[in-house]
Amino acid sequence: MSLHLAPTFRERLAETHRPLAGLWACTASPVVTEILAGSGMDWLLIDMEHSPNGLGSTLAQLQVAAAYPATPVVRVPIGDVVTIKQVLDLGAQNLLVPMVSTPDDARAAASAVRYPPRGTRGVGAALARSARWNRVDDYLRDADAHTSLFVQIETVSGVAHAAEIAAVDGVDGVFVGPSDLAASMGLLGQQTHPDVRAAVAETMRAVQAAGKPVGVNAFDPVIAREYADAGADFLLVGADVAIIARESERLAEEWALDIRGHDLDAS
Repeated sequence: MSLHLAPTFRERLAETHRPLAGLWACTASPVVTEILAGSGMDWLLIDMEHSPNGLGSTLAQLQVAAAYPATPVVRVPIGDVVTIKQVLDLGAQNLLVPMVSTPDDARAAASAVRYPPRGTRGVGAALARSARWNRVDDYLRDADAHTSLFVQIETVSGVAHAAEIAAVDGVDGVFVGPSDLAASMGLLGQQTHPDVRAAVAETMRAVQAAGKPVGVNAFDPVIAREYADAGADFLLVGADVAIIARESERLAEEWALDIRGHDLDAS
């Protein structure tokens, strides 16, 4: 039996001539992630860095997302070789490694996703979902073709080294994180500050000049459109937790407070 894996996020970006829009999956719920996957969005970010996702919940979300066109990307909590190995073995084909601030950081991440002699990834394909338990022909030989690596620039140092980071062999693209970047610039909580937006634009230009796709997180639709118009190849424009929080608050404002008011009037 021979199985075929889905196209990587690298391939999706190369084949699509518009920015790809995505959503964060932060609840660690396979049900919520399946709802997102069927929404019509282009891609999902399953977040292990700032969400309660572990290996088990990440696996379950990869499994449910596989039935839908949206491409899942997993953000690991840290660029650690063991963590990256485990997440790849779960069957994650697309990784985002946070807090990459130097070319050495990027090279370490690229090494962690590759088998020897090009890298340091441990070999366990026969035991793992990544190769569908040896049902994907020549997985070990072709693993690089089945995996894409994106690194996240979110510090002042990362902005300064953006061109060099993007040029690292094995890095397929760069994602810019304005929230941590704002903090690194002394502008904590001000990710739409003009100076932060200028740093994002500077990073985008450097990555594009290196010939790699670049993405950015932007929940504000005006700012997201600004980045799209500036040439962003992919964007995150919302998160499951934020959608649930804001919509539940809106319903409470519309109904619960109104009903309470009616109760007070009736008394």
